Amino acid sequence: MGEKSDAPTYSLLLFFFFWYAGNVKYNEYNKAALDSVGGKTAGMTMTVSTMQLGVCAVYALLIWIIRLNPIKLCGLQAPDKQAFPKSKMGDIIKTLPVGFCSAAAHSSSVFALGGDPLFGQIVKAGEPVISAIVNTIFYGKPPTMLKALCLPIIVGGVAFASLKKGADGAYALKFDQTALLFGMMANGFAAFKGSENKKLMDDKDLKSRFGGVGNQFAVTEVLAFIWSLPVMFAVEGDKFSEFVNLFMTNKACMFNVTASGLTFYLYNELATMTVKAVGPVGSSVANTAKRVIVMLYMAAVTGKALTEEQQIGAAVAIGGVMLYSVIDNIFAGKSKKN
Repeated sequence: MGEKSDAPTYSLLLFFFFWYAGNVKYNEYNKAALDSVGGKTAGMTMTVSTMQLGVCAVYALLIWIIRLNPIKLCGLQAPDKQAFPKSKMGDIIKTLPVGFCSAAAHSSSVFALGGDPLFGQIVKAGEPVISAIVNTIFYGKPPTMLKALCLPIIVGGVAFASLKKGADGAYALKFDQTALLFGMMANGFAAFKGSENKKLMDDKDLKSRFGGVGNQFAVTEVLAFIWSLPVMFAVEGDKFSEFVNLFMTNKACMFNVTASGLTFYLYNELATMTVKAVGPVGSSVANTAKRVIVMLYMAAVTGKALTEEQQIGAAVAIGGVMLYSVIDNIFAGKSKKN
């Protein structure tokens, strides 16, 4: 069951709509931002990723300055008050791992989607597999047997999407290596982020000092930006002046970098609000639908249709993810009836 929501039904539906819209527009703006600096071979992907997080950090600071979070306007509701958190230095230090994992997950995703926006989405659909491995090895929390049985379905779907039929009818591996490698990395860091964030929120006093999920997310994005800066200068520092020149003189670059950062922040906030309201089963259905919509939208935007293998593989992988999310609930319900 989800948490009881004070939002009326029409607001919840609007939150869903803008969550989906924000996600698909982020993917579009992200691709356009990378294209505006020369694409995946221009050597500025990390810079674009970091500047997106910079936009998130600026937005978080603006929220604290005006002491209002306007996100509920998307549901035709009054904005919530959001004052600067009362966190102690120890709280910020405890949040550093979450900020690092958030930065790494975001940057890895930008690299993956820059490599191949469609195949990158398919690889990212395999997140539960990496999450199961991470939580088993590092946190001693393996998935249930029923969930574990779903993992080969997800792996099989991603694997089949990596195949391409040759002229002789034989299948061979053919995929964008950048999308696969960084997509897997994004899944790994996202898994660590989720587990570290849960540990953080289990501390009731720390959670209280943050003053709400909105503040905790804002602090995480600011820390993610700070974590990303030294990495950006280490790997792409020689390109930074070129990026600044492009940003200041190329309207497409300025708009798409800014818009991608802003939509990234907003759709993540909306996702948190809706998932809390509808519970685990509803959120798994929503996330499954979201990934399908994003893939279809990006196929239309890029003009690059999914191959037959990618269509089948994506359907199997995404279906496996949905089954993974709900299978314990399904069998728990049957057990209660018996």
